[in-house]
Amino acid sequence: MREDEIKTNPRILLVEDNPAESRLIREIFKGFDPGCIIVSAKDGVEATDILLRDKDTNFDIIILDLNLPRKSGLEVLSEIKKDTPASGIPVVVLSTSDSETDIKRSYELSANCYITKPAGLDSLIDAVRGIDNFWLVLSKRMH
Repeated sequence: MREDEIKTNPRILLVEDNPAESRLIREIFKGFDPGCIIVSAKDGVEATDILLRDKDTNFDIIILDLNLPRKSGLEVLSEIKKDTPASGIPVVVLSTSDSETDIKRSYELSANCYITKPAGLDSLIDAVRGIDNFWLVLSKRMH
């Protein structure tokens, strides 16, 4: 195996204010890839602090809820997709909102994908499996 083919453990920034959902999503990702590293942010301010103030941009993907306290997911998206070191990190919006306005605005702010968070456990597992498979297995990303 060449040096550039060495697989590293994927790093995920999970921005989710609901502790139970955050824990569940973390467990699902860990079930697919036990070596993945998941950093959690419980609100939009914490997410932008991690990405912009601490300049921790070594993430393979950001999973972003829209309905967050202190700073909405749309505000986070707007800030990090401007000309910042974090702007190249793929952002998957995973939100309970299925509002056309939220979907349209997310894409206008350069979200890479928008998924309406499913209500049932099996559907959530399928959604996270899809995120994991596409964004962390199939897609190539520059580091």
